[in-house]
Amino acid sequence: MNPVLIVFVLSYAGLALGSIPGYKLDRSGIALLGGLAMMVILQWDSHELAKALDFPTLFLLYGLMIISAQFRLGGFYTWVASKTLCLMDRPRIFLFWMMLASALLSALLANDIVCLAFTPVLCRALSQSRIPPIPCLLGLALSSNLGSAMTIVGNPQNMLLGQSGQLDFLGFFLWCTPPALLGLILAWAWLAPSLPKKIQTELVITRLESSPLWPDLNRWQSLKAILSMLLLIGLFLTDIPREYSTLGIAGFLLISRTIHSKELVGLVDWHLLSLFCGLFWIQAAIVEAGILQSAMDSLLKLGLDMQNLYILNTVSIVLSNIVSNVPAVMLLIPSLPEATQNSVAWYSLAVSSTLAGNLILIGSIANLIVVEQAKNLGITISFYDHAKVGIPTTLLTIFVFFLWLFIAG
Repeated sequence: MNPVLIVFVLSYAGLALGSIPGYKLDRSGIALLGGLAMMVILQWDSHELAKALDFPTLFLLYGLMIISAQFRLGGFYTWVASKTLCLMDRPRIFLFWMMLASALLSALLANDIVCLAFTPVLCRALSQSRIPPIPCLLGLALSSNLGSAMTIVGNPQNMLLGQSGQLDFLGFFLWCTPPALLGLILAWAWLAPSLPKKIQTELVITRLESSPLWPDLNRWQSLKAILSMLLLIGLFLTDIPREYSTLGIAGFLLISRTIHSKELVGLVDWHLLSLFCGLFWIQAAIVEAGILQSAMDSLLKLGLDMQNLYILNTVSIVLSNIVSNVPAVMLLIPSLPEATQNSVAWYSLAVSSTLAGNLILIGSIANLIVVEQAKNLGITISFYDHAKVGIPTTLLTIFVFFLWLFIAG
């Protein structure tokens, strides 16, 4: 049997499981080990290793993490969370505004980053109230995924698609936003009945305690973050490469009299970047070995033509829930037409892979971030807890997406 295929199967099985039984290996470690094994098998040198990495995507993600760190250390995230606390006597309304805030921020700052920032704040607030925490935390995960579908910078797989296809930022937003917003409303409507309509006012929190990682609002530092984000969006509408714009803005934020640069860099999610590096190496190996082309040929023989948008997106949804949406998109990109010939194929893959991430727990890294951080703070969300909400809401949102694909495709 082809050793490249063996490493690929073992790596993706590990990614699906999330760990290797008996070992302290997470998805980042599994992806890196798989990539290094490919290097040994194919006898790559350092030049070939570097060539396999999609540096524009890595730089884009890195820069956005720096910008998100500015929002966090400027107290903006804590301020947004605190502003919703006055609604906690009406949990269903609180859930709506929390999900909307999460979705909009995810569209601008990437869902994984928003989940990293919001989960601890939300857990702290819920632990001091009588609101059931699990529906709210699941609402955070669902809404961050749905909101992230709206823009090229909303999540890692969108960034990868945007960079690989050189997709138009505004065109992407206009096509992807309607199904994402409808999905957000459906997700809230499904979760809301699990919360009480009203709780006693004396049980409502009015303020979160400040901490070094969750400081009070600094108006200047938060304004600096907001203006930087608005400038970045403006630059995205130009022909300047997105990774240059993002790194330029991130570099500007490092120049500060108040926030030390090591604090900003310290909040970069190096695990996620490592996961991407490993996946890029694995993907490059299966392309070089001809395995990906053989798989696509086999699907074609079965009548599954990836040029058919309904088949492409159905495969995307299934594959995203086997290996998670980032690896799934990496596998499907080579089968896409040129973006100049059919940009809808690229847009639809971004939406379907993102919506699919809500189906089960392992479908999205954002889901795992929420669950793992909540567990560390004493709130346990099981696979079944997620599935009870994730499966029905995802089926509803996917139905809306296919309806949108029929209308706008």
